[in-house]
Amino acid sequence: MTIKPRSESAANATEAPVTRERILLEAARLFRHHGFAATTLREVADAAGVKAGSIYYHFESKEEILGEVLDKGITIVAETVRARINALPESAPWRERIAAGIEGHLWGMLHHGDFTSANIRIYGQIPTNAKNRHKVVRRAYADYWDSLFESALACGELRQDASTSVIRLFVIGALNWTVEWYNPQRGSFQDFSRQITAIVFDGILTHDKA
Repeated sequence: MTIKPRSESAANATEAPVTRERILLEAARLFRHHGFAATTLREVADAAGVKAGSIYYHFESKEEILGEVLDKGITIVAETVRARINALPESAPWRERIAAGIEGHLWGMLHHGDFTSANIRIYGQIPTNAKNRHKVVRRAYADYWDSLFESALACGELRQDASTSVIRLFVIGALNWTVEWYNPQRGSFQDFSRQITAIVFDGILTHDKA
């Protein structure tokens, strides 16, 4: 039996998703380090190992690439957070759920650094249209955390003297910037996550026993 070689179109169809992901990965890296405006499509193409014109087979514009990079940066983290929390038993206290969410957020941030860091670093400099489209994804993730904190508050597991939106902005804001300074050579991710969670829950001061 003779195996016929794949047609060029079939080969392209198989390779297209891989090439698309490589373009997004390299774009995220370049956006992270050089910013959106300073990064050209030719630079993205060169980094991804494709011809400049080939990018238009996968994306209509640099703005479309930007939109996918931004969305991916949030989606990766959001999916990890939900998976960690959903893996807990229904009877799990809210402290455990929030701790699982913190661990999931850190894992998503630190294991997909170019996407998540690009999302944080360049959000303020992106075109208005791209920002408005991306706000939907960001808002959905913020709503998820607001719901988590509001549920903990309703059950008496969250302090009553601060709004849940302020708590969410503080916690997520602090977690986000770990992608810029976390060093895996200084200890395991598990130890790092435990330290961050302890600081979020218990602060930085000792609590004297009465």
